[in-house]
Amino acid sequence: MNKLIASFIRYIQTEKGYSGHTIRNYESDLRQFSKFVATKKDLRKGDPGIDLVDYMLIRSYLGELFDKCRRTTTARKLSALKSFFRYLELRGLAPLNPAAEITTPKQERYIPTYLPVDDMFALLEQPDREKELGLRDLAILELLYSSGLRVSELVALDVEKLDLDSRLVRVSGKGGKERLLPVGRKAIAAIREYLEHTEKRRKKAGYSISHGPLLLNYRGGRLSDRSVNRLVKRYSKECGIIMEISPHSIRHTFATHLLDGGADLRSIQELLGHVNLSSTQKYTHVSIDKLMEVYDKSHPRS
Repeated sequence: MNKLIASFIRYIQTEKGYSGHTIRNYESDLRQFSKFVATKKDLRKGDPGIDLVDYMLIRSYLGELFDKCRRTTTARKLSALKSFFRYLELRGLAPLNPAAEITTPKQERYIPTYLPVDDMFALLEQPDREKELGLRDLAILELLYSSGLRVSELVALDVEKLDLDSRLVRVSGKGGKERLLPVGRKAIAAIREYLEHTEKRRKKAGYSISHGPLLLNYRGGRLSDRSVNRLVKRYSKECGIIMEISPHSIRHTFATHLLDGGADLRSIQELLGHVNLSSTQKYTHVSIDKLMEVYDKSHPRS
């Protein structure tokens, strides 16, 4: 099974173009399942065989996850299994997909974490503009808030994907789907200043001011998503934000503030790169204050 998992991981990496984050999760999920199979079947030393897996074994595995994981995590692990066995079935490496008929657990409804406008502006004031890393971090925060990028989309961004004059950025999202997004003037100014201050570093690393990764680490390589996570958490603590936030929280903030400002859900769906409108509809729950404000102003008996 482990050899087949390795083959599947190469497939989704090279042929399907899945993001690094998704690939890491799928590999971890499938390795976990492989260990589960080894413990549940009467196996001697060695790699658990794929022929041992059936519908009931997968159901048993999901049952063990029920009390340990959130439903979203369980759904992702099931999705990894379905994709893996569909891959094996299509290539004649397994007679059927034992996960095909298993339904995805019903998901919990949750309210996304987002920042009020004042807190978001306070966060944007934290980076030290006198230092190169501060200019980079400001460009990161401004671009996240300006365009609602996923952190994976942000760190994968190359300079040539930005049209600073037209204030547009071309982003490669989930499944390699591209979308064209507007970029705010504040974000454009921060990016311009950062690029100017890193021109020498870029040339030393073999890039230029108009070519190569937009965001660099201190060694001149591409910045990682973990580094972006760390700096967002650090700046949030420095400005006294109590709630736990992440780059994805800034994406939620972007969508919520647009909705509060009068943008329609369909437009927000396009900006976020959501395939289904249902993914975007969760933002209606976080804008109840705006809804009450409109109600109080409009209803004769309010």
